Amino acid sequence: MTSFNEVFESVKKYCTDSGKIGETAHKLWIQTLEPVKLDLDTNTAVFFVNSEFQKKITLDKYENLLKEAFAAVLGFDVEINITTQDDIKTNEIENEKKNIEEKKLELAKSFENAEYDYTFDTFIVGRSNEFAYAACTAVANSKNASTYNPLFIHGPSGLGKTHLLTAISNTIKKRNPSSNIIYVSGDSFTNELISAIRTETTPQFHQKYRSADVLLVDDVQFIAGKESTQEEFFHTFNELHKIGKQIVLTSDRPPKDIKTLEDRIRTRFEWGLIADISIPDFETRIAIIKRKAELLDLNIPNEVAEFVANRLKTNIRQLEGAVKKIKALKHLSGSAPSIAMAQGVIRDILNDNQPIPVTVDAIINEVANIYGISPEDIRSNKRSAQISTARKISIYVIREITEMPLASIGEEFGGRDHSTIVYSIKHIEECIKKDIHLKEIVDDIVKNIRDK
Repeated sequence: MTSFNEVFESVKKYCTDSGKIGETAHKLWIQTLEPVKLDLDTNTAVFFVNSEFQKKITLDKYENLLKEAFAAVLGFDVEINITTQDDIKTNEIENEKKNIEEKKLELAKSFENAEYDYTFDTFIVGRSNEFAYAACTAVANSKNASTYNPLFIHGPSGLGKTHLLTAISNTIKKRNPSSNIIYVSGDSFTNELISAIRTETTPQFHQKYRSADVLLVDDVQFIAGKESTQEEFFHTFNELHKIGKQIVLTSDRPPKDIKTLEDRIRTRFEWGLIADISIPDFETRIAIIKRKAELLDLNIPNEVAEFVANRLKTNIRQLEGAVKKIKALKHLSGSAPSIAMAQGVIRDILNDNQPIPVTVDAIINEVANIYGISPEDIRSNKRSAQISTARKISIYVIREITEMPLASIGEEFGGRDHSTIVYSIKHIEECIKKDIHLKEIVDDIVKNIRDK
């Protein structure tokens, strides 16, 4: 016998000759089996049928007869395997999933070299940041803190301020491994102080920050308006500056524009050098795209790089994210980077960049920190002037940022009625028209919440 079809013809004849299956059942279940292959490695006869129902009946009723027939015809035992269209589709789906997972693993490996260290060598310098870059390299390479102390860098989010802070840290560590370099965000400084006060560990907090050789503070604007935090930061700053320790600060705006920053701190921020980072120009954006593509071993055509640079102008992280997504699409689709591919990537990035809805808790926590009270006080029925003002400001800011219905805002404050919420909002609206200091507090709260 030279083929599986011929073997199966003999098997069918055995089934009828054995008398173990009737003519009608034979036509319905045995003759409708389509032979696929006889796998001699596993001694398995593979058949195809149209439906799961047909497969189930054939295996339930006639599997043993088929095995008996194959043993009689071939002289050895054979397993029976019946597949359907559903089985084929499932296998195809599983194979496709496996292929996708394999491609993802390959892609992840290709990204391993794309995450460069934040050093001065990996910072792309252009007209928008060259002054800040020069100031940071001078600070990092100086043997004392007399040149620019403090160094204050300001500019919008996503333009490289954190990169420069980390580059300063890396350079100083390389030059002097024993240096005590402390890197902290304005928010973290506040939270650490609150925790230290609560746990009565403020001496340890003082020791940590006042023993720094270099203090790097990212997003220092978040200490503004917080009385205890500003008090603590003022003394920390003075102590370090007096003994010649380097201080570098970053913010989304210059000191004069941080309205609720105490004057005594603002003037100290202005003692040294203030450098700004602005939106990178077209040439710098192209250089960033090309550098990221090089790290990803991606050949990105000039027209695609220019297309991305012309549409993502305000954020370096978006540029780097676009190159990564183009690399992923190229890898998964097998097609070269194109304008059409870049269009889809940019659309996704801009959609992803929509602000995450601000929670009521975040707003109440921010106001509580400003007024030195607890979030529970703001939600409570306590009527002291400080708590009452903080509560009204919280209600006003929630309405301003979230545009929640007034009834929903009332629910957040223990079920206060509509008229109470309306009164609180109108009261703050009237007050900020007359009280410039209160207006600055509210404006800073709104900006800080949106920035976070």
